Amino acid sequence: MAKKGKRYTEIKEHVDRLELYTVDEAVSLVKKTSGAKFDETVDLASRLGINAQHADQNIRGTVTLPHGTGKSVRVVVFAEGDPARQAEEAGADFVGTDELVDKIVDGWLDFDATIATPDLMRSIMPKLGRVLGPRGLMPNAKAGTVTMDVAATIQSIKAGQIEYRVERVSGIVHVPIGKTSFEEESIKGNLNVVMGALIAARPSSVKGRYLRSVAISATMGVGIRIDPQQFV
Repeated sequence: MAKKGKRYTEIKEHVDRLELYTVDEAVSLVKKTSGAKFDETVDLASRLGINAQHADQNIRGTVTLPHGTGKSVRVVVFAEGDPARQAEEAGADFVGTDELVDKIVDGWLDFDATIATPDLMRSIMPKLGRVLGPRGLMPNAKAGTVTMDVAATIQSIKAGQIEYRVERVSGIVHVPIGKTSFEEESIKGNLNVVMGALIAARPSSVKGRYLRSVAISATMGVGIRIDPQQFV
């Protein structure tokens, strides 16, 4: 078993892994225990009481973080004609069709989000499905990234729109909610918006406890558990 570093051990001294913290306490701790030489991402992990093998419980959607992600997002748009022009004017980082598809198939993945117009999905899906699908980067109608309104979608993504989706096996939703350099109120604001979206997305077929566990952590930190009852 790999030995934990000194810094990790020191962080654990401040965090009780069995304690269920309030949102205020957890956010304060995640900032207090961050000390990496880079601006760490704050991640939110929520385990839901669902069976993602059932189509109606395979939760997926988008939410816009009011304080952004703290990250510069590189957007690829698969479009041609007028939508391609609109994408370029809206600030898309890469716009194209066949040549862009081939570049990705050859191993280029230097981007964070993709958008496609509906008419191109049939041609790009066979080539890109296996490449982008497992990485969560394939354009998807449910997530709003298969659209003719490419300009508005680009602007939303760059302003802080993120996609959430449940992992089929674990039932966990992982999303970034900011950076450790953010003010505490900004992290809390982003966290509460995501939790609100997850609660609103609860399938009607789910019985029993829906929010099983909630935790936040910095990139190099430990998980800090939050009492799920605060969001119910």
